[in-house]
Amino acid sequence: MTVTISRLYDSYADAQRAVTRLEAAGVPHSDISIVANNSDNWFDGGKKDRDRDGVDDRAESAGKGAGIGAGLGGAAGLLAGLGLLSIPGLGPVVAAGWLASTAVGAAAGAATGGIVGALTEAGVSDEDAHVYAEGVRRGGTLVSARVADSDRNRFDAVLNESAVNLHERSAAWQKAGWKRFDPNSPPYGAEDVRRERQLYSGGMR
Repeated sequence: MTVTISRLYDSYADAQRAVTRLEAAGVPHSDISIVANNSDNWFDGGKKDRDRDGVDDRAESAGKGAGIGAGLGGAAGLLAGLGLLSIPGLGPVVAAGWLASTAVGAAAGAATGGIVGALTEAGVSDEDAHVYAEGVRRGGTLVSARVADSDRNRFDAVLNESAVNLHERSAAWQKAGWKRFDPNSPPYGAEDVRRERQLYSGGMR
């Protein structure tokens, strides 16, 4: 039996490393997905600034050697297929993989929004799906993988490194008045995302 495991990350770099670890552990590219907030335009069409230093990573790779490109997601693997999408409630996202495709396809008919509908369809609980969606809306990156149930514990451990504590984060939002992800609410802008990241960068994961 196949199950879906997901984790939320505060930074794209942490999520990128999680994807790389999953691929190295043998999970096929077709069974991994990544959805990252792009409100601050870190990914702009053909330009890729994944380490967010203001320089196109491909230019850095040309200047410093092919090893840098591989370290940044390089030419192979899921991350090579990153593209820009718009998902209800999230605004601009950078995404690749099966979940993003499902979310876009479900957007028109899913009352709870494309990303929530895609996650619940994949077996994620409704409660967690709303938190994952809100996490991306607030600047995070979501990584999901379809794995054999017998391998779940092993791949859970792979994804846990640097991941957000979902229940603690949800509790913090609820304390501030948040209830559920609303696809009709305005997406976070770049300044909103910056404030949100600052709020959690030094403490809660």
